[in-house]
Amino acid sequence: MHATLWLVGTHGPTQFRGESTAIGFEYIFPAIRGVQAGREYYASMCPLSLIPKIFLFDEEELAPEVRAQRILNKGRVPALARYIIDNPDDYVFSALTASVDGTMRFVSASDQGLGMRIGQLHVPMASRVLINDGQHRRAAIEAALRDNPALGDETIAVVFFHDAGLERSQQMFADLNRHAVRPARSIGVLYDHRDEMSKLTRLLALKSPALRGFVDMESSTLSGRSGKLFTLSALYYATSALLQDIDVSEQQAYDLAAGYWEAIDRLVPEWGLVRKRSLSAAEVRRQYLHTHGIALHALGRLGNALLHESLDPEIWRPQLDQLKQVDWLRSNCDWEGRAIVGGRVSKSHQNVVLTVNYLRQHLHLELTTEEKQAEDAYLRGER
Repeated sequence: MHATLWLVGTHGPTQFRGESTAIGFEYIFPAIRGVQAGREYYASMCPLSLIPKIFLFDEEELAPEVRAQRILNKGRVPALARYIIDNPDDYVFSALTASVDGTMRFVSASDQGLGMRIGQLHVPMASRVLINDGQHRRAAIEAALRDNPALGDETIAVVFFHDAGLERSQQMFADLNRHAVRPARSIGVLYDHRDEMSKLTRLLALKSPALRGFVDMESSTLSGRSGKLFTLSALYYATSALLQDIDVSEQQAYDLAAGYWEAIDRLVPEWGLVRKRSLSAAEVRRQYLHTHGIALHALGRLGNALLHESLDPEIWRPQLDQLKQVDWLRSNCDWEGRAIVGGRVSKSHQNVVLTVNYLRQHLHLELTTEEKQAEDAYLRGER
């Protein structure tokens, strides 16, 4: 199945190159016919260059009850477009779903057998083709084509449905998104082979003596009975904070991160007791704060401050010794309002900052402007 489109009119077929539309003309898509819930639908391929021209997105300023889609989040589009442009050899986009407000006609390749499912889908050019799912992909394709027109010859899968009115289109949108679940951040880190920080974090989880065997590589939330101490996503954010704006090679970055987390490990005896099986991971997570994402993130930010002063472990490692004095028990009242709000660990940015402040004070480090503002508000009781 190829992706060539044709316009058919009173003077016969002509290959579509972006000419103006006219009554009586139609697009012809190579397609496969299927049936869902008693309704025919069609799967095809479409050149990227035609996506912005054919497929509409309802961007009118209408009330939600008379729209069939959510408002386009234009902030998402540049990142999606950049993803295509930066990865021209291995980007992946899933199919668009569209409703055709017009009389589609399917001409099968054969009157019997499998050939009845394969053929050509004729769509009148006067039809309104509305995207039900994939509006951000459509906008990103349009933006990417402006930067790299050569992408226009590539294709994307499109699933066509008959437009059965506003109510049906709204129901399609609800059904298509009802069970959509964003994958856990940990598995995103595990499977991301483009992001250098993801690669480094995986190496830490698999090779560092302080972490190996105690990082959950898939889940971003640990169950009460989990034998792991950390999640891969928490380690990712903490290590990202640790190495932020540190200009070193990949190997140096790994060595710095591995050395830092091993130094922290020596200052947190409970981690070692879990490795020795003297304590269970579940018990440590339940009683202490230092395995939670907010604590790791705060430790990462603290380390970043030290690394900006010196990359030499002989200088920053002794500075960390004061962390031995930190009472990491969740029952420590000092954590309330900083890392714990109403008895529950809070991961908000403000709480991360306040937790960093607490650790900085133990190391007698000066607070940044942001940290001082957050600390002043905390001391005034503005939590």
